[in-house]
Amino acid sequence: MPARPRRPRRAPRTVPLLAVAIALVAGCGDPGELTSAGPADEAKGPVRLWPDLPPVTAPPYDYGEGDTTVVPRLKVPAQGVRGIDPVAVLLAEESGSPHMGLSGLYLETIKKLPGCAKKPRTARSCPVLKPYHRDLTGDGREEMIVAVTMPDQQTALRCYTADSKGRLVRIMATDAQIVRIELAGRDLVLHSVSAGIPGYEYRTAWSWDSTHRAMLQTRDEIVPVKPRAGGTTNNTMGRIR
Repeated sequence: MPARPRRPRRAPRTVPLLAVAIALVAGCGDPGELTSAGPADEAKGPVRLWPDLPPVTAPPYDYGEGDTTVVPRLKVPAQGVRGIDPVAVLLAEESGSPHMGLSGLYLETIKKLPGCAKKPRTARSCPVLKPYHRDLTGDGREEMIVAVTMPDQQTALRCYTADSKGRLVRIMATDAQIVRIELAGRDLVLHSVSAGIPGYEYRTAWSWDSTHRAMLQTRDEIVPVKPRAGGTTNNTMGRIR
């Protein structure tokens, strides 16, 4: 059997590669050129500690942070939640189911609610702050955000939405020594006082959960407080901005 003719070997492409290498070395340090940041850290995945821990079988303690409730005797008007008086909502809640866990107001605060009928409303006569209306669920309709000042520098924060039956539903209720409330996208971010760590505060983000159909705590952090000009910290009562 005759031997198959060999294909001619191609010359190694060392010259172009060498030219590229020389160009890169020569360009190091030139303004605008890429430079090495050093060796990258090795990527490491999470390591599970104590993998033999027994599974949890006891039911967890329910703090009520994901509870929702229908406000009794109130219907959402055609224009949406903007047509609802937040004081009427609070009075309906307390008369229907008073002191429902996190949603319960101080008795001293409840006694002040009738004073909100006076015009104009002032911080002294009415503990209910001006409500805000924002789309927190992403369905294109507004929700109502209500804040109520209480004794011991506590602030109760509640959010309400309208369901498909025209009922008003409370989708969030919490209270704390809140120093600032922010709206980031559709998230409510609460800054509250840290009891045992001076110079720090708690920062909690509440986000709409379409499965549970409630505002849930999605991020909870302890962060340092940035001092204001003059050396004071931002620990005064805030407002929804």
